Amino acid sequence: MSNRKKQDNAQDRGAEKEKKVKIVYYDDGSTVADMSGTKRKAPMGKTTFREKMRTFFGVMKRMVLPMLCTLTAFTLIYIILLAITGKL
Repeated sequence: MSNRKKQDNAQDRGAEKEKKVKIVYYDDGSTVADMSGTKRKAPMGKTTFREKMRTFFGVMKRMVLPMLCTLTAFTLIYIILLAITGKL
């Protein structure tokens, strides 16, 4: 009797696995996304010229040192290459 129950359970599990349907999503190439689950925030006001300039100069301050380091490295490499080729 227990063998028969095991066989029935195995058949039931096999039937459950066959019933499951795998969902397939197709990309239709559209750029529209489902945004229904997102929360809406209040729209931000337009930035003023002063805020834009403050941001610009803040970023420039951070970029000056890396830019100078890069230019120095390129210059040194150029001088080394000139010395190797004998044109210095």
